[in-house]
Amino acid sequence: MLFRKICVLTILLLVYVKVFIEPAFANPIDSTTLLNNTFKYDQKKVEFQGEAIGEIMRRGKYAWVNIHDGQNAIGVFMKYEDAKKIKYLGRYLVKGDIVLVKGIFNRSCKVHGGDTDIHALEVQIVKRGYKMQEQINKTKAAFAILIFSLGSFLMWVVFKNKW
Repeated sequence: MLFRKICVLTILLLVYVKVFIEPAFANPIDSTTLLNNTFKYDQKKVEFQGEAIGEIMRRGKYAWVNIHDGQNAIGVFMKYEDAKKIKYLGRYLVKGDIVLVKGIFNRSCKVHGGDTDIHALEVQIVKRGYKMQEQINKTKAAFAILIFSLGSFLMWVVFKNKW
């Protein structure tokens, strides 16, 4: 009898963990999976994480932000108040903020002319971006100067001798 109660409690505990605890730690979906299975995820709540890139495009009380997860970028339509949380947008010499978006995925959004997008319900900044220093490869720079000098010398020789 005690063994049976322990088994029932163990099964209930496993079901509880599977139903309530595991979804709380779910990993965000990647863009390739999302875009290759648009019918499956259409009008469903998804979590998408990536680098905010480009510009914040304000549209009244809302804004568009492109989020790039390393594979593809997806446009996210969010409240402008949420967009203002983003400090760094990825571009040349800037690593953008890493943003976690929870929202509704639209395969073909009726509101936005049939575009594939995510309408954000919740936006979190996971990691702040930063400005980067440009790194110049001194070996390549020296080689480029050498090639330029050699080419200039050869052009001088050709024009001097009128070949």
